[in-house]
Amino acid sequence: MDASAYAFAHGVRHTRTTLRTWRLRPGSVLGHWVAGSAVAATGLLLAVLVVSSVDHGYQQILSLQPPFAVGNLSNVLSVLRSNMLVLALHAMACVAGFIAGSSLPLQAEHHHGASRWLHEHGGRIAIAFVACATAFSLSAQAYVLGHSLAGVSGFLRVSPALLLLGVLPHAIPELIALFLPLAAWILASRKGEWEQLLAATMVTVAVAIPLLIVAAFIEVYVSPHLFVALTHIHPPIVRNSEGFTVVVR
Repeated sequence: MDASAYAFAHGVRHTRTTLRTWRLRPGSVLGHWVAGSAVAATGLLLAVLVVSSVDHGYQQILSLQPPFAVGNLSNVLSVLRSNMLVLALHAMACVAGFIAGSSLPLQAEHHHGASRWLHEHGGRIAIAFVACATAFSLSAQAYVLGHSLAGVSGFLRVSPALLLLGVLPHAIPELIALFLPLAAWILASRKGEWEQLLAATMVTVAVAIPLLIVAAFIEVYVSPHLFVALTHIHPPIVRNSEGFTVVVR
């Protein structure tokens, strides 16, 4: 058996063993992932609030769509499509960690020179890459979402904190679900348990998908009512020249 085939067989075997072990204590394993994901979600929401609080000077015209207006099933599918793409990217980071940290070292002895060094240190390189990519992604999301929140806040003349409070019912489960694979990745990398990441990818995605579905329905059908209850805004609506429905003051 060549090195690649052996690494694949080893990974599949270890994944099955890991899944059997986790069945004995599912709450403990999932609890650590959820806690880590919740910390990341909280950090992102706080960063969005900070950005929106210091970003002033413009207004963003508000389209009447979720989470500010009740939508329909097509809106649910649109939200799900965007979130599933993000989840897929985070799951790919988990799989890349498994390959770099578990499979590559098993093949190192069959390589020489720079290739051997890369195989031996693939785990550390993966940690650095994913850490930098995650930090950049979170920073970019915090700025974009905070800037948008500030613009909507300025347009409606409502505090950013109040608007953010209105989206928490769907934002919290949505962000926790999206960050689950990354939380599993970070915890496994800290313990050097790279061979568990393939199993972690399967479990976190299986848990995240139902959460994202629930969050999408909350965003489309529940959050708009909370928005009205918190802001007491029942805005009139008009159609602009492009056919979009917008809020007018």
